[in-house]
Amino acid sequence: MYEPGPSAESLAAFGLSLSDLPEDVCEVWPDTWSAFQVFEAMSTQWRTGACGATGLDYTSIRDVAGFLGLTRAQATDIFPDIRIMEAEALRVMAEQRDSK
Repeated sequence: MYEPGPSAESLAAFGLSLSDLPEDVCEVWPDTWSAFQVFEAMSTQWRTGACGATGLDYTSIRDVAGFLGLTRAQATDIFPDIRIMEAEALRVMAEQRDSK
């Protein structure tokens, strides 16, 4: 979701093209599906600073969850899962930023 794939140029060095790569498949466990849906819908709600993303705007989570049909109690239950996804996304974004 936040990690780019190889470029066409890097693949060409090995005689490959983007069409040679399989489509990325990421399985989501049923018990984390709601958290994933909210996290994905929150993709425009990142707070940013001078060094890039610093975290999600938590004030939007209840509204976004509500738009997806979740109750406040369900949003509360999935919040820890969203924070885990947020931490991993921040780690990946930091690696990308630091590698440039």
